[in-house]
Amino acid sequence: MKTDNLKSKLTKEKEIELTVTGRKSRKPIPRPVWFVLRGTELLLLPVTGTSSQWYKNILKDPLVKITSSGQTITGKLHPVTGKREVAEVIQLFEKKYGPRDVKRYYPNPNVAAGLPLD
Repeated sequence: MKTDNLKSKLTKEKEIELTVTGRKSRKPIPRPVWFVLRGTELLLLPVTGTSSQWYKNILKDPLVKITSSGQTITGKLHPVTGKREVAEVIQLFEKKYGPRDVKRYYPNPNVAAGLPLD
């Protein structure tokens, strides 16, 4: 599947399904997540920051599946931990979802994660 095709679909999406591998169970764990695109990178914000289960899981196994509009891609999510970089991701989320919802649903946005789509 072409990532270009998925990228154009993602521009219209509000939510994707992120599947991570459980760090203890080793089982696939799918969950709906909000996301933003920056250039050729898909960015995620863990709801409870470093306490988020999916974030802890990608630290152990960064290979994930992203599903949107019936299309799936796999790739390695990398942690984004720099204060400035995380602040940029929060700004992108606020632009897409509105500052009030981001504040309401993301009480501790101290990290983010990125997935290159190229």
